[in-house]
Amino acid sequence: MLGPPGVGKGTQAQQLSKEFGIPQISTGDILRDAIQKKTVLGEKANTFMSRGELVPDKVMLGIIQETLFSEHAPEGYILDGFPRTVAQAMGLQKLFEEHNDTLSAVLSLEADENQIVRRLSSRRTCQNCNALYNLLTMPPKIEGKCDVCSGELYQRNDDRIETIRNRLRVYKQQTEPLIGFYKSLGVLKSINASGLPEEVQKNIIGQLED
Repeated sequence: MLGPPGVGKGTQAQQLSKEFGIPQISTGDILRDAIQKKTVLGEKANTFMSRGELVPDKVMLGIIQETLFSEHAPEGYILDGFPRTVAQAMGLQKLFEEHNDTLSAVLSLEADENQIVRRLSSRRTCQNCNALYNLLTMPPKIEGKCDVCSGELYQRNDDRIETIRNRLRVYKQQTEPLIGFYKSLGVLKSINASGLPEEVQKNIIGQLED
């Protein structure tokens, strides 16, 4: 699944997982799992992460290979959070070819940048219980107060407009080129993600069933 921060990739991946009965494989989750299990690649990844560095593509691809192509690998899955660059996509494509497997579809969720900024900058988090709210779509009953524990709501640094704009710039530089890469392979499906989540889901399923 491709798309800029805040476009709704996580929400749609969860719903697709339920709809098709296949797991959502988050690269963050499988990284943490490899580290917890102290696998060889997990230990290598942890070395970089503990220094605040990015995990090298070679290590990340090794962990992806162990997850997707081992004897315990799922028959179908939704890959969430990888690849993020064309170099990673080329490495992943090579893995598919080596294992005589294919990538069924790449979903590119698209929305207006200003809409994404409004959506993300409207998020608020409870200081006590970490409950999430959105002033546009899911506001608290009492302004500034958590519905669950009455804690104070605050705006995380990640949800500030200047931070969001920077995250979008990074996405355009590093990840947006994947759209052209997967379009050239004939597996890209562009999804209008501007509507309500259920409308976006219906659009995705319709395109997958074509």
